[in-house]
Amino acid sequence: MSQLSARMLLAQLRRGAPLDGEELTWLAQGLADGAISDAQAGAFAMGICLRGLSAEGRVALTLAMRDSGKVLKWDLDGPVLDKHSTGGVGDCVSLILAPALAACGAYVPMISGRGLGHTGGTLDKLDAIPGVSTQLDEARFRAVVAQAGCAIVGASADIAPADKRLYAVRDVTSTVDSLDLITASILSKKLAGGLDGLILDVKVGSGAFMKDMEAARDLAGSLVQTANAAGCKTMAMISDMNQPLAPCLGNALEVAEVMRVLSGEAIGPLVEISVALGGALLANAGLAANIKAGEEAIDATLRDGRAAQRFGKMIAAMGGPVRFVENWARFLPEATVIRAVHARGSGYVHAINGEALGMAVVTLGGGRTVESDLIDPAVGIAQVVRLGDRIARGQPLALIHAARPDAADRAVAQVQAAIELADTPPPKTPELIRERII
Repeated sequence: MSQLSARMLLAQLRRGAPLDGEELTWLAQGLADGAISDAQAGAFAMGICLRGLSAEGRVALTLAMRDSGKVLKWDLDGPVLDKHSTGGVGDCVSLILAPALAACGAYVPMISGRGLGHTGGTLDKLDAIPGVSTQLDEARFRAVVAQAGCAIVGASADIAPADKRLYAVRDVTSTVDSLDLITASILSKKLAGGLDGLILDVKVGSGAFMKDMEAARDLAGSLVQTANAAGCKTMAMISDMNQPLAPCLGNALEVAEVMRVLSGEAIGPLVEISVALGGALLANAGLAANIKAGEEAIDATLRDGRAAQRFGKMIAAMGGPVRFVENWARFLPEATVIRAVHARGSGYVHAINGEALGMAVVTLGGGRTVESDLIDPAVGIAQVVRLGDRIARGQPLALIHAARPDAADRAVAQVQAAIELADTPPPKTPELIRERII
């Protein structure tokens, strides 16, 4: 291995010759410890983007990036499970699914991320709860998982450091959309969590990064094949994101919707997809006889309060209010300006531009355009209409939650432009779960 060099391996990649596991491990370690320069890292990303990797190479790169830092190991009395979503709008499933899985006997050490662009971040949603810390050291992370059965935290610096370095390089070298690099990036971080099982929610539609089924199917297949080959039992679902999953967008607003789900008060797509993902994961991990039994088990935890109890334990253990579940409305921040978005015409809701809605939340201050942006947790968009709804002129399409009147004015115009009305109902709305990939 000492005879390897970045120049030699980059020349090999340029020629289209495959890199083996030892070579990819050497490169990943060089990314992690700085032995690979930024120029060489960019050349590596571009070479992968242009030449691609075989299925075996994709697995090798994923494992090499996983092993570039710390890989957690667990000694618990149940399987260690997790879920990953490729991102959408109104997607707060993680906050529901983690405690529901814990209530079914699983342990969920969920290493999650922050929002960037039009999609919200799970950590940003938790930050809306006063006192909660999502940057825990390993000892406290383990303690929360053992106590509550779940913890949702940010990645520490020693989790897949090769990916952190390569991700930053990809962002400035136009190599973000490589299927090989996306797969290795997602899975290296997840597999570093020491998982026994994983469920993937690959979003497709106007509010997702993947806009068409072919791209979503390719990504889901790559993720499932790679994760299983790497030793983690994995399934995926392709789910529709042509409208927000929850009826609201914004950090505190989405936490409020989560609490309505955990209190058994809410129904709809958010509950449906949480139950579907959780049921498949329980069955694949041997905690349920089959997917239907798994779905029934997850649903029961939402109805009888066990998931809410686990969520409350997690929030308290991470520094939040001890009685958050009982008094959540008291603790969540509220916007100072609330304004209805009135329809300028009448008709049926024919299309919803989810990406545009997400960017409206960013404009309000509820998301980021660059990583250093500060977030206002109280702002967002609530009571968003659904595809197929019949709307009369002047009827509300949504409610804007803003910090200032001028910000509310801008968001009103953005939401009006994002929701398309037509004289006839839209074609049949796609099923929420479009495909399942095993």
